[in-house]
Amino acid sequence: MEGAFTINGRVKKLSFAAEATLLDLLRACGCTDVKEGCREGQCGACLVLLDGRLVNSCQVLAASALGRQIATVRALGDVHSPHPIQSSFAETGAVQCGFCTPGMVLAAYALLEANPDPGEEEIRRGLDGNLCRCSGYVKILEAVRLAAERMRAHG
Repeated sequence: MEGAFTINGRVKKLSFAAEATLLDLLRACGCTDVKEGCREGQCGACLVLLDGRLVNSCQVLAASALGRQIATVRALGDVHSPHPIQSSFAETGAVQCGFCTPGMVLAAYALLEANPDPGEEEIRRGLDGNLCRCSGYVKILEAVRLAAERMRAHG
């Protein structure tokens, strides 16, 4: 199969197998920020925004994403111009090994877009489904609180 995909604001014409998942497609075209974890939609490592909605890319057929907006964590910012969520994760030490970080950042982004002032329980629910094998989540929760504070302060 072949088709055009809009990935992080850029249209790319790609070939893919009919059974390919969005995760397969993204990894094949160099989106190494989308991680392959469980392939069962349980770990959050492969999270992306599909038309602004948070999805596990391992559970979405690539063909169903044709003509839709796909955003990975790179769409938010980069090392030279990080999004407040990204810089908050770095500053609080929430990145650890970094494997879960892209999914955590996107989950935090989706949460803060929907609720700019979440409480502790809302943050926990917003990150539910994202597994971190390195931490006790304390620094991650701290990073989301800091990001929310910064985003509210800067509109």
